[in-house]
Amino acid sequence: MNNIKSSKRKLSAEQREELLKALKARFEKNMKRHKGLEWAKVKAKLEANTEKLWSLNEMERTGGEPDVVGFDKKTGEYIFYDCSADSPKGRRSFCYDGEALKSRKEHKPKNNAIDMAAGMGIELLTEQEYRELQKLGEFDTKTSSWVQTLAAIRKLGGAIFCDRRYDTVFVYHNGAESYYAGRGFRGSVRV
Repeated sequence: MNNIKSSKRKLSAEQREELLKALKARFEKNMKRHKGLEWAKVKAKLEANTEKLWSLNEMERTGGEPDVVGFDKKTGEYIFYDCSADSPKGRRSFCYDGEALKSRKEHKPKNNAIDMAAGMGIELLTEQEYRELQKLGEFDTKTSSWVQTLAAIRKLGGAIFCDRRYDTVFVYHNGAESYYAGRGFRGSVRV
């Protein structure tokens, strides 16, 4: 990574403190999402990983309300997902990926989910991760979220997205070039 890119992925001391304060408040308010985990250990890990802290700030800045949803014992990483009630406001009205964006002849969206996620240093949730998130609460009851799509589906021009209606998680397909005001994407980051 070049110095220009890495210097852009740093937060000021004030931004860092503001983000840590927001993450701590959300962590304490939603203990059912991360039973048995301690904020002090999460905070120490965050403070040691400034680039991941920058990614979490991007999640926060775009309305994702990131929170700890698990701990991977094999890697020693805390797992954060976007936990906003609806698909993050700052990440809606995007088609699925760069190829889909290029294929649109008119009325192109401002961006695409895959490239924006990569620029933020996060990954789109998989369908399985999306289903895990839904066990922690009710998300996307008014919106929907793109999720990682298998290459075979994408090769045929499609992409998948999920939402929650009637107390059930639904998985749908659409042309990858489509975009809607109520569809965004949720991401994850490991720290």
